[in-house]
Amino acid sequence: QVQLVEAGGGLVQTGGSLTLSCATSGLTFGTYAMGWFRQAPGKGREFVATINQSGGFTSYADSVKGRFTISRDNAKNTVYLQMNSLKPEDTATYYCAAGPSATRTSLYDYWGQGTQITVSS
Repeated sequence: QVQLVEAGGGLVQTGGSLTLSCATSGLTFGTYAMGWFRQAPGKGREFVATINQSGGFTSYADSVKGRFTISRDNAKNTVYLQMNSLKPEDTATYYCAAGPSATRTSLYDYWGQGTQITVSS
């Protein structure tokens, strides 16, 4: 059974930092691209960042570029999202996901349950 479990969410002030983690089990982690997505209240799910299987390729949404960093530890079957300079518009539920390709995020087929980030102004 595949499981993706996010952790690290919470309440932070504008300009603050948080690091999310997503621990996986039940899949061969090193063969999956990983991604982070988010969904704000009343809005659709949007792409945040992705990383390929080796960690050598990353891609970010323009809205987080330069502030967020995605990374992975294949020995720990875990992907991370370091978030700096947080803004109120970053408030959302953040989800990690696994799929076959970092460049085709529409194909991600395993999802975590989400973790809430709230950025206060």
